[in-house]
Amino acid sequence: NRQVHEVQSYMGHLETSDKESVHLVENEIQARIDNIFSNLERLEILSSKEPPNKRQSAKLRVDQLKYDVQHLQTALRNFQHRRYLREQQERQREELLARTFTTNDSDTTIPIDETLQFNESLQSAHRGMDELIGSGTNILAGLRDQRVTLKGTHKKILDVANMLGLSNTVMRLIEKRAFQDKFLMLGGMAVTCLIMFLVVQYLT
Repeated sequence: NRQVHEVQSYMGHLETSDKESVHLVENEIQARIDNIFSNLERLEILSSKEPPNKRQSAKLRVDQLKYDVQHLQTALRNFQHRRYLREQQERQREELLARTFTTNDSDTTIPIDETLQFNESLQSAHRGMDELIGSGTNILAGLRDQRVTLKGTHKKILDVANMLGLSNTVMRLIEKRAFQDKFLMLGGMAVTCLIMFLVVQYLT
């Protein structure tokens, strides 16, 4: 969790980094993400060795961390893609401004159709990435709801287990009291018989 928060803070530096240092920040973020993925593989192995009553909860926490890191990886790739397109457009604009044209130069024609197609392709790619991010957000919300539901179910199971433990204690007390009452009844019957025998013996 600490490493994930560190990567999130580094992601905030991408938008404010200049052209010279943005690559260094990207490399640092990618290295941290790779390290987290490596640690998650170890956590998956460790979670499988947890006791049965804790294994599901541990696996759920590992899956949640894995999803968060995948979301950070996607966000980094989206930023790199936008940066690449922005740099490409800047290079094309600079090349166009620095270019000198002569009369009847065949290169003065601008391929409008190709530019429009390229722009439409970029817009489609942006829409696809927005849909992917929206789908990932919905999945994350669903996983969080499932985690809350599982916590509630786990609490109810513990309550039922505690109730069953209390019921077992009460049943044992009842059985013990019944056993004691049985001996008291037999003792009372014996004393009554003895008194009757003595009365008959001495009064007749």
